[in-house]
Amino acid sequence: MLYLQRQDYHKILAHCRKQLPQEACGLLAGRKDGENCQVEMVYLLTNMDHSEEHFSMDPREQFAALKNMRERNMELLGNFHSHPISQASPSMEDRRLAFDRGLRYLIASLSEKEPVLKVFMWQEMEMKEETLLIV
Repeated sequence: MLYLQRQDYHKILAHCRKQLPQEACGLLAGRKDGENCQVEMVYLLTNMDHSEEHFSMDPREQFAALKNMRERNMELLGNFHSHPISQASPSMEDRRLAFDRGLRYLIASLSEKEPVLKVFMWQEMEMKEETLLIV
């Protein structure tokens, strides 16, 4: 289960909306307790591709975020990105690029009137939806 604070939920959605019509992206940091993950910090990153269909995170921003996580004794829990015109489910490209089996992959769909956030992780040989709890 992934626990996300309400203010971080709004922070992610605001970033995703601001980047429209392009995909937005970022990193999620915090602490793990067994299978449960508590997001304590959201890092908003630049999509270097400036694309509506895919994203690449700015390497310098990623490095700075990882350094900040270490300084705060947090670990990388996963990342997030938006789907401006499609559902909150992993595309073929998302699956191909989701190489780290221990990370969570949060997708925010803005294709409907109300945004939809879902989180996925690799289980066995496929990406499966995991419970997202906004607290």
